[in-house]
Amino acid sequence: MKYARLGKTEFDVSILTFGCMELGGGPWEVNSDEDNIKVLQKAFEKGITTFDTAEMYGSGHSEEILGKALEEKRKECIFATKVNKEHLWPADIRRSVEASLKRLRTDYVDIYYVHWPSYEIPVEETMSEFNKLKDEGIIRAIGVSNFSLKQLQEAMQFARIDLIQPEYNLLQRDIENGIMQYCHENFISVCSYNSIAKGILTGKFHLGGAVITDNDFRRKKRLFLPEHLEKEWDIIHLLKEIADSKGCSLSQVAISWLFYQKGFTSAIIGTQSEKHLEDNIKAIEIELSESEIERLGKVSLRIINGL
Repeated sequence: MKYARLGKTEFDVSILTFGCMELGGGPWEVNSDEDNIKVLQKAFEKGITTFDTAEMYGSGHSEEILGKALEEKRKECIFATKVNKEHLWPADIRRSVEASLKRLRTDYVDIYYVHWPSYEIPVEETMSEFNKLKDEGIIRAIGVSNFSLKQLQEAMQFARIDLIQPEYNLLQRDIENGIMQYCHENFISVCSYNSIAKGILTGKFHLGGAVITDNDFRRKKRLFLPEHLEKEWDIIHLLKEIADSKGCSLSQVAISWLFYQKGFTSAIIGTQSEKHLEDNIKAIEIELSESEIERLGKVSLRIINGL
């Protein structure tokens, strides 16, 4: 595993972050808590030290599983969790973080995020409470998720933001229009979610015969519309060409591409499968040439612009 300094903090994160959203339950098949605990422990054994969850994932159940799985390794881990946008008034933040601490079986959180920006609650009020929590040692770093450049800049007026968590992958590159450069200039780390576009970049929907069923939560997602899946063939073909030449999987190439982007820090990989975990971890070993990086970038932008 490889590690990188988080923002202007004094601690490092693993360049692969284990995403715990699936573990709490939701519109997908969920393994038993015991099996998911084993996957979390396997991730730690493989060198992943950074684990991402939120109070809304399974109404806190994701936090409970993470806390139970890694309680004995807590001091060696980086726990990141998030507060709902409905809970961004100071008193609500305080109640939320205290509940998260209890579920995580810890007395501090390494990274505390605003999960989504609020359009009703002033960011100054929110950041003021985050600063207090940081001063008290309850949180170690402040993060924001799903913020626009304007919202990030506003938050930075009231608090030191060390990390932003956006949706970022070969088919979703909006943050390159200003956010990435701003983060690079201000020493703000970037940690992506949906790093393989909810599974599209694994090739299973184009090459593996997987289909989107009527009850699949992805059915109405933009990238999964039939006409868009058809337009995405070129990036799948290119990923397969590169993967075949290196003897690796498509998802490994897609994740590796992220690490070559200026200012990028960590990619979230979420899975309930030890097999998929092993596959994703190998992405850090994949080296891409300048030509491969350029081709992936050009083809992905052409597809994005045509969607």
